[in-house]
Amino acid sequence: MPAPKRSERPRRIRIAKPAPVLDNGRYAVKRTVGDTVAVSADIFRDGHEKLKAVVKYKAPGGRRWLEAELHAVDAHVSGVRWAGEFTVETPGTWQWTVEAWTDRWATWHDELRRKVAADLDEDLTSELSEGVIFLKRALERAKDQDAKGSIEWAIGVLESDADINHQFDVALGPELFQAMELSQEREGACALEKPVTVEVDRVRARFSAWYELFPRSFGGFKNVEAIVPDVADLGFDVLYLLPFHPIGVNKRKGRNNSLTAGPDDPGSPYAIGGKEGGHFAVHPELGTEQDVRDLCATAHKHGMDVALDIALNASADHPWLTEHPEWFQQRPDGTLKYAENPPKRYQDIYNFNWDTDDWQGLWNAWRDVFLHWVDCGIKCYRVDNPHTKPFAFWEWIIKEVHKVDRDVVFLSEAFTRRAVMRELAKLGFTQSYTYFTWKNSRHEMVEYFNELAWGEEKEYFRPNFFPVTPDILHAYLQHGGPPAFVTRLVLAGTLSPSYGIYSGYEHFENVPVKEGSEEYLNSEKYEIKDRKLDGPLLPMMRRLNTIRHENPALQQLSNVFWLDGQNDQLFAFAKQEPGNTIITVTNLDPHHGQSGLVTIPAMLGLPPVFVVEDQFTGNHYDWRIGQNYVELDPHVVGKQFHVFKVL
Repeated sequence: MPAPKRSERPRRIRIAKPAPVLDNGRYAVKRTVGDTVAVSADIFRDGHEKLKAVVKYKAPGGRRWLEAELHAVDAHVSGVRWAGEFTVETPGTWQWTVEAWTDRWATWHDELRRKVAADLDEDLTSELSEGVIFLKRALERAKDQDAKGSIEWAIGVLESDADINHQFDVALGPELFQAMELSQEREGACALEKPVTVEVDRVRARFSAWYELFPRSFGGFKNVEAIVPDVADLGFDVLYLLPFHPIGVNKRKGRNNSLTAGPDDPGSPYAIGGKEGGHFAVHPELGTEQDVRDLCATAHKHGMDVALDIALNASADHPWLTEHPEWFQQRPDGTLKYAENPPKRYQDIYNFNWDTDDWQGLWNAWRDVFLHWVDCGIKCYRVDNPHTKPFAFWEWIIKEVHKVDRDVVFLSEAFTRRAVMRELAKLGFTQSYTYFTWKNSRHEMVEYFNELAWGEEKEYFRPNFFPVTPDILHAYLQHGGPPAFVTRLVLAGTLSPSYGIYSGYEHFENVPVKEGSEEYLNSEKYEIKDRKLDGPLLPMMRRLNTIRHENPALQQLSNVFWLDGQNDQLFAFAKQEPGNTIITVTNLDPHHGQSGLVTIPAMLGLPPVFVVEDQFTGNHYDWRIGQNYVELDPHVVGKQFHVFKVL
């Protein structure tokens, strides 16, 4: 048979199953600045030749590929898995690939070593002459002067009349081996078909605490700016503002979502657009655009970011309705389709028509909106209902914004099907709301958190745990009272690196509009509250945020170990980073005291007996590997929960 027609010699090496790779490289995995990217792949070839491999990586905009060595792992299992790592140091899109080649010197070196060790009384001069050929080839490539000198010296010894044992010692010596590793040709080198990408964000994308408020309930932008130092002192990293645009008058909602608004009802801030303007404008009763800029600047001075809740919908008075009627969903009878998610209905809000023939004009208009507020200082967007807009739109617009400011964080508010939530995260959303609000038993939380922390989602889905939102008040809080609020606060802040609090939370607001509903009675969405930064839970929030900043174990997601409490009402877990172990024990029963034996496994690597310090009370306790008695009472301050630091 004729030889295969090839311009290049067929590859002998195979590289398979590289990790971390998401959907065969369609999407990028995520990391934050300073993280280590652990890389692995199956690398093998036919025959018995030794291989060498590296991970090659390049920073955003970098011209040069850097390298880190890969090492074979699990030799007793498959013998083909190689692993290594590199550190990402700047935000942006990093690239990496795996390169492998046949290590001729290592192969020759290993064969000669085994023959010498076997002492078979065999003439090995041919083997040494073969080694000289490898050395001379490497000498032509050598750039390192020390390596060059070692190779020249070895050639001289191997071509001399020196004692054969001395020649063996030189040929098999570690100095020469290192010199050859630096200098020899990468024979048969091959790499992945295309580089793998890693999206690297600033640390706040992974670790942050959000404080959410309605600017109108605090008296407008100037009053909000005045409390920025206090919010920062509470340890929050992001000040999250509900929409602050003009609100429509036509079909405005009244108190408790009623269809008829009174003369003093302010309307829902999600019904965006009025005679004063649309998404580019601010509500005149809150202040001016310059006030937004000043607020963002003050927050920045205090180490905080300002987030805007951006809702891609319009009131009946939005100027785009007359300027671009083709952008909206019209029924055959000419009426506009308002937003609804039965049984919820939003008669004051109109959807955009994402299938409009002028979709490019619509997309560009939204890009201009996002970039306008970025220019004003907005660093984070909480995106309202992104799952009802095209996936392709989000992938495009997040990239467009990041071209201007790579630090902008996008938080996806999509309480929907898992596959959709995952897709949005893959497309570029920095953080995501989760099902945490509805996970209230030990079994539910362990099952769900395992999915987030140990499944594939850990590579791209960054959870942000909000116990409540202005839309969602879970029955656990409705019926559990203040102890339930305390428990959910502690769990949100210690389980997830990012969590958020809505400003009604510290006041224990828990009355639903009716039994069985998750809507608030007298919801702040439809009326103005007289808010001040004075809720009884604020001191606990301050201490919790301080603990989070002081303990690296609470700043990561995939470092949790579940602890058996012999009582399903005691929810116990440990989180560990090198030199830092935090043990959290909460009572999930908001009505009764609970006790049990919490088991510390030996796998945590702690001493047989150790001291823990309660991070809220300062009390010290002797704990040990094995069982430790815990008793928690939801109604006794200092005994509602434990957040222990191992000393």
